[in-house]
Amino acid sequence: MSSGQDTKGAEGGDNSNDKKEEGSSNSQGAAGGDNPDSKEGGENKNTEQKEEEKKSALFDAFAVSLGLKDEPKIESLLDTVDFNGIVKYIKDGKAKNIITMAGAGISTSAGIPDFRSPETGLYDNLQKYNLPEPTAVFSIDYFKENPEPFFMLARELWPGVFKPTTCHYFIRMLQEKGLLLRHFTQNIDTLESVAGLDPEVCVEAHGHFRTGHCIQCRAEYTQDWMKERIMKPSIPKCEAEGCEGVVKPDIVFFGESLPHRFLQCMSEDFGKCDLLIIMGTSLLVQPFASLVNRTKENVPRMYINLENSCPPRKDKTGPYSKANNRDIFWQGTCDDGCMALAEALGWGEELKNLVTTEHAKIDAANPDKGTTSTKTADSTPEKTEATPKKADTTPKKTENTPKKCETPKTSDKTPPKPEAATPKATPGSGSKKTPPKK
Repeated sequence: MSSGQDTKGAEGGDNSNDKKEEGSSNSQGAAGGDNPDSKEGGENKNTEQKEEEKKSALFDAFAVSLGLKDEPKIESLLDTVDFNGIVKYIKDGKAKNIITMAGAGISTSAGIPDFRSPETGLYDNLQKYNLPEPTAVFSIDYFKENPEPFFMLARELWPGVFKPTTCHYFIRMLQEKGLLLRHFTQNIDTLESVAGLDPEVCVEAHGHFRTGHCIQCRAEYTQDWMKERIMKPSIPKCEAEGCEGVVKPDIVFFGESLPHRFLQCMSEDFGKCDLLIIMGTSLLVQPFASLVNRTKENVPRMYINLENSCPPRKDKTGPYSKANNRDIFWQGTCDDGCMALAEALGWGEELKNLVTTEHAKIDAANPDKGTTSTKTADSTPEKTEATPKKADTTPKKTENTPKKCETPKTSDKTPPKPEAATPKATPGSGSKKTPPKK
């Protein structure tokens, strides 16, 4: 008897305990369940695969740069790579997470000067401050040594109540229509806030004037407190006990880190972006300028600017890639470009009414304060043609100085037509960082 039982057990007959344990063990091993050896092997395999993919990508990039391999063809998301293609892309509901990027050019029509425009730009009018160089007025090291030039400039840039521009209200419309994922701005004039943009949507990469902090003890002060002292005129000094530090507005100077929120949103947003609209910036300021390269490779990018700021792409055929199937350049002022886009999307009257209504509210709320005039929104831009004018592909001769973005001037001329973007030559990326617009 006992011998039969042993035989059954050895052969796996009716010994239920042995069967259950063996089956459980085999099942887990096959499925890769809690078997530590199996899990470790899977992780090692995934790591090795990722390393091989990285090596392959690096090899491909190196081969393309040497002309040993053609640049990989990227499928365009646009039906046509031009202004009309962007309009159709939005109308078809393909742009649900739009990111806008803005520079000084979106505020010049509000009366706020940019930095590089000849004669009217800030850098052309700083000689009276006896600076070692124009950018020193925004250098944190120079500010600590001699803050007076900055506050002299701040008094000139604080003349009254500025009205947001047509461009600002176009960005607000994108928000209200549920299309705007995020707005990144280099500007410190807070006009996005005045225009009604949600603070959660807006990322002020170079800070703002709404608050200030002592550069020694970090005590915080309000905009009204700073303005009262700056306009006396005097240098605002910290009132904390035992501290005589200078109070600096919370704008980012050369030598200071960008806000943490900028870095966080930069990392989180651009992978979701399905349309990038860049307005009023020459893209010379880093790291802000690098944002344009953080989208997926096939995401359309529309540039609205007085001068072509599309980043050049090099390949073996010449200075510009003929495979660029996502960059659209519209040459003109930001207000005209936004109005042209709004008209083409059927939002023109809505945008004009929004600008008129909001400006009237600002005038009513500030009867005794001079408001800076802005370009009126009732001028209808030139009708967009089905086939926009082809961009000039011949690189322009450039000087060592950075490109300058001229302040828009009132003119009887209608805005230029949108152009398909074959980027023109731009100055080298090694230009000095330009501080944020005031």
